[in-house]
Amino acid sequence: MHIHNVSHTVFLSQLILVMPFVLAGIFYVKAVIVSNRKKKQWPFFRMVLWIVGVVCASLAVIGPLADRSHEDFSVHMIGHLFLGMLAPLLMALGAPMTLILRTLPVRLARNLSYLLRSRLAGVFHNPIFTSILNVGALWFLYTTPLFSMMHENMFLYVFIHLHIFLAGYLFTISIIYIDPTPQQQTFMYRSIVLLTALAAHSILSKYIYAYPPSGISPAQAELGGMIMYYGGDAIEVGLVCILCYQWFRSTRSKAEWTNVQITKS
Repeated sequence: MHIHNVSHTVFLSQLILVMPFVLAGIFYVKAVIVSNRKKKQWPFFRMVLWIVGVVCASLAVIGPLADRSHEDFSVHMIGHLFLGMLAPLLMALGAPMTLILRTLPVRLARNLSYLLRSRLAGVFHNPIFTSILNVGALWFLYTTPLFSMMHENMFLYVFIHLHIFLAGYLFTISIIYIDPTPQQQTFMYRSIVLLTALAAHSILSKYIYAYPPSGISPAQAELGGMIMYYGGDAIEVGLVCILCYQWFRSTRSKAEWTNVQITKS
């Protein structure tokens, strides 16, 4: 009876976690269809990136990977990379806010644009705040009893996993600007914050390697720490490359504009 209740709780928590991603995938495709009827075709590659991101996030919260993560810390860490780093990056590249603004009626789109320019939106789009929300929360999770506690409480388990994704997504869109961003930070500022956050993430993986979280064996902690370190680096390289590419394009555009003005004068 106890085993049945535990299995039911695990399945329920997985179902709660996967539903937002399933709905996100459905609504995105629906928005693409509506947008294509009114305006020029939405880039197909952005829809693919969004769907792949949704799949990555879903794999982390339901199915064999999610089941094994309760018992195997290395599998849990793979799920962490999928949910907190890879899925947010891919979904950010899907430019969902741009798609929403294209799809909504003009009045609602203007109201949403006004909301995006608000002071509160600026706080949640500040790289320092989002890095604390993202990497800082991971430090708290893996260096306190919270990690073992979340496997004993369904509501805590669901909350932490949703936080991992949302914090990862907010951090990603505060570093690279794919959607319209009224309150933009300089490339230098974002680069410094990004490098600091990446260093904190790498140090955390080494800390986990040396000091296992509560209830995790040294062998699993070592493997999980290595997965977090090297897997995180691979995804972070993509984030750095995108930021550098955007910086290069911005610099080249400014240089070309300066040349045009000099030629006209």
